[in-house]
Amino acid sequence: MNQIIKNLFSSNLIVLLKRLAWVLLCMQLCRLVFYFFNQADFTLIDFTDWIVAVGFDILTICLFSLPFIAISLVPSNILSQTWYQWILRIVYLLLNGILAFFNLIDVEYFRFTKKRSTVDIFEMVQGGNDLSQQIASYFRDFWFVMLLFLAFLWLTNRVFTKTVDNSEKGERSFIKQFITLIISVGIAVFIGRGGFVLKPLSPIDASQFTRIENTAFVLNTPFTMAKSWSKVGVQEKHYFSLKLENQLFNPIKISVPQHILPNKTNVVVLIIESFGNEWVGASGANKSFTPFLDSLTKESLYFKNGIANGKKSIEAVPAIFASLPSLLEIPYISSQYGNNRIEGLPRILKKEGYTSVFFHGATNGSMKFDGFAAQVGFDAYFGRKEYNNENHYDGSWGILDEYFNPWTARKLSEFKQPFLASLFTLSSHHPFYIPPHMRGKLKKGKEPICEAIAYGDYSLRKFFETAKKQPWYKNTVFVLCADHTAATNNPKYNQRTEMYKIPIVFFDPSGRLKKEKNEELFQQIDILPTLLDVLNIKTNYYSFGNSYFQKHDKEAVAYLDGSYYYFQNNFLLSFSQEKARYLYSLDSRTNKVVDSMKKHPKESKKMERRLKAMMQRYNRDLIHNQTTVYEKENIFHH
Repeated sequence: MNQIIKNLFSSNLIVLLKRLAWVLLCMQLCRLVFYFFNQADFTLIDFTDWIVAVGFDILTICLFSLPFIAISLVPSNILSQTWYQWILRIVYLLLNGILAFFNLIDVEYFRFTKKRSTVDIFEMVQGGNDLSQQIASYFRDFWFVMLLFLAFLWLTNRVFTKTVDNSEKGERSFIKQFITLIISVGIAVFIGRGGFVLKPLSPIDASQFTRIENTAFVLNTPFTMAKSWSKVGVQEKHYFSLKLENQLFNPIKISVPQHILPNKTNVVVLIIESFGNEWVGASGANKSFTPFLDSLTKESLYFKNGIANGKKSIEAVPAIFASLPSLLEIPYISSQYGNNRIEGLPRILKKEGYTSVFFHGATNGSMKFDGFAAQVGFDAYFGRKEYNNENHYDGSWGILDEYFNPWTARKLSEFKQPFLASLFTLSSHHPFYIPPHMRGKLKKGKEPICEAIAYGDYSLRKFFETAKKQPWYKNTVFVLCADHTAATNNPKYNQRTEMYKIPIVFFDPSGRLKKEKNEELFQQIDILPTLLDVLNIKTNYYSFGNSYFQKHDKEAVAYLDGSYYYFQNNFLLSFSQEKARYLYSLDSRTNKVVDSMKKHPKESKKMERRLKAMMQRYNRDLIHNQTTVYEKENIFHH
């Protein structure tokens, strides 16, 4: 058999296979490192998951190494030339360098996003100076990743050197070399597309081979990057007729004024960076790092089971101010639909005489918040540039919260009432910088973020201490909401049932709004419709959320890494590859949730139909730029 192979194929093939075997080994080592630092996210890994992971790695290597395979097996005597061997060496180093680099990035970045990175990570480069400002802190905190990357490159060079002499041996038959090249490239293409499949495999197909919770483990970052590079937007769904879709879900809604607060009440929305329930005592945290927020919840309408509609800050802003979740691979703001017509809260309130302003202490342009603020209708934007005091810069993100927060409160007194204002905090974000004068004064925990959360809570207190002295304070309703949950090593808060839970608080200093600790689901996209009702605004509007004051099933929706997550009442349904996958009970008290789909078939079916109707309407409206209320929509739906 060996003699037959030698007779049919060029000896260069053996050299190539040895080199690619080293690339595959590097991929496995990267996955081991990835798994080691994110074990809490993968509590249900078994041997078959490792096999599937190796399969995706082989597929990825075939995709990325096609140029290297071609030039390694070119039917020509130039293979033995020194200059050509240097070209091969450089391409080989680039191949393994790219694969290792992207895999190692997600060793830490995955903790924040809970998915393998896609091309949306490059939006950070375009969206201000976020990436350049974070590179230094990333290398400082995760220097071992860079050392590992350099070690891989050094070993890759050694592997090439060890095999270069062998490539010059053997018979130089043009026919044999040509046959080897054609067959090898054909096999690589065949494996790279996923074998005998109608369409090439994509990241979403991973859910066919493993549990949804483990898809990030079996995938690798170069694969998700490559598959998302030329990814178009969402595709239209055709689950139901338009009539049935409208019965199951309709985003065109009518507000119901509650007349609890006076007309023309001011609104201040505080979006608090990374304040997940894991750190909030009022939400049941074992150890609280938010004493001020805890005290405020006792004087407020407090939703203990608030749900973030995404895992990134950039996904929170359209959810809160446009009631629009990011149910697509790339966050809505960064997607091709980011310039669609929307009529968010600022524009609706402008018709009622409100002025609106957005505050964010980061460098202007960060995550494109300034652009989106203008698009959604905010009249003004204040960032690091407008603050204009670099003595209070944290060296990474922007102006420290303890300075920017009270400055915002004072600045609001310059605006005519009524106004809508938003303050997005930033200090409780990696690298979790604590200014020297506050070190040793704040509560610490097992995670580096704990002290930063305590600092954020301290800064929140400073905002309210200043706000209380302003003339607009008593005529204002405050909404406090985390943008998303933080990275964690806690298995409980890495479950899909818990990883979106955040505090959402409606605080009325006048005491007119009832004080209640509400246990029901309440999502970020519910804030807009609830505010319209509490502000006594009578209007129709476009919203994927629901008002707290109107009767409906308590629900929430999110999208992550190819899967939809739909919460309704006491259950969470996961949906991917056009089918419902799991049904989890939100009442589970263990760290390992159990699938209850067979036990609750009626609930599963009901939730699946509702979710499909939402998906169908969401995709169609994004594609056709209909994410707003206008005459044609009203005629059709009402």
